[in-house]
Amino acid sequence: MFRDQSIGFIGGGNMGEALIRGLISASLFSADRVSVFDVIEPRVKYLEKEFAIKARGDIAELARTSTIILLSVKPQTISAVLDTLSGHLSHKPLVISIAAGVALSTLEQRLPEKTAVVRVMPNAPALVQAAASALSRGKAVSDAQMEMSLALFGAVGKAVEIDEKLMDGVTGLSGSGPAYVLLMIEALIDAGVLMGLPRQAAKELVVQTVAGTSKLLETTGKHPAELRDMITSPGGTTIHGLQVLESYSVRGALMECVEAATKRSAELGKQ
Repeated sequence: MFRDQSIGFIGGGNMGEALIRGLISASLFSADRVSVFDVIEPRVKYLEKEFAIKARGDIAELARTSTIILLSVKPQTISAVLDTLSGHLSHKPLVISIAAGVALSTLEQRLPEKTAVVRVMPNAPALVQAAASALSRGKAVSDAQMEMSLALFGAVGKAVEIDEKLMDGVTGLSGSGPAYVLLMIEALIDAGVLMGLPRQAAKELVVQTVAGTSKLLETTGKHPAELRDMITSPGGTTIHGLQVLESYSVRGALMECVEAATKRSAELGKQ
């Protein structure tokens, strides 16, 4: 699929590095087919040394030598990047953007007509190759290009295709979701400490409990409620704990926080 492809990263921050690491680790690209440009020169030198990839002197050079261009820049800088990039796409590369909140229509309007553009919302676990990424295709993207895009982000976790109108919901759920999970993990660790457990032991137990529960859910394919019933004995400890969570409307609070984050994502997109 990627035998004749070369990929260039505009922006070499944490997410860019995570993707580079994942692509090379998964052997989707050899290092000599990966290049990067960033305005922070020490960052480029670090990535060049760490992964043996090619550093490019400017956006124009990177664009000319890449069949896939990945925009890994902040939303406030993407306008200037698109202005420069648009004049160097005569070879019709696939352009993938992970700039949060930047719509496909904006990208397509700023780039040459019929440029194939894919918009992606990854999340923080990409840093450890465990991301949940949602991808939306632009008007000129072929099925083969979409398949390539899904494979790229599959190298750093799980990737799904969605309609772009759902992207704000993705941002509120999986984009912001790691923060919600971390808050719950922190609270459970503190609860363990309150019950007399050493903090390190509490942390290890909670982290493994969360990881193991996720694996159980994924492996069995069962509904969460079905698995919960399996470990909730009549009159036992678990049902007493769940009753407290229900009394504080934890389920409703989580749904409302996703809703609030989704609305905020839509507001930021308009700005």
